Amino acid sequence: MTGDWRSDRIGAALKGENPTVLRRLSAGFAVIGDVQFLPGYSVLLVDEPDVQRLSDLPRPKRLSFLSDMDHLGEAVERVCRRMDPAFRRVNLEILGNTDSFLHAHVWPRFEWEPSNVVSRPVWLYPQERWSAEQSKLGPQHDALRDAIRNELDQLRSMP
Repeated sequence: MTGDWRSDRIGAALKGENPTVLRRLSAGFAVIGDVQFLPGYSVLLVDEPDVQRLSDLPRPKRLSFLSDMDHLGEAVERVCRRMDPAFRRVNLEILGNTDSFLHAHVWPRFEWEPSNVVSRPVWLYPQERWSAEQSKLGPQHDALRDAIRNELDQLRSMP
């Protein structure tokens, strides 16, 4: 995946040009992460490019964004639990230190992770894990994408 969509992920999602989009949700876009060294890593992007913080949103939209984060987290959890018996949990993070637009990270965590990081923040993984060719999102992740999409659809259809 290459192209200008990476320089404006939200704008590209609004135009239907962001290839990582899994589903449009109430207050944003569920996208699969560019790197998959932890399979299922996903991100929730707010649907307003100029919004930098959760507190920039009016309270009803803020609650919608948090509800979307919950749905994406649960979808990733269900899929990862089904696909890998070593699944441990999902970590949810709203950081915004690198990309200034509001987004939430959904990190699945597994028992097979190296002992020096398994119980620590994902950001402590060595840089080479983030840029390794085998970690990059690609066609080998299509089944994972489909599974998360299906879970999101099921969760949205529940009362």
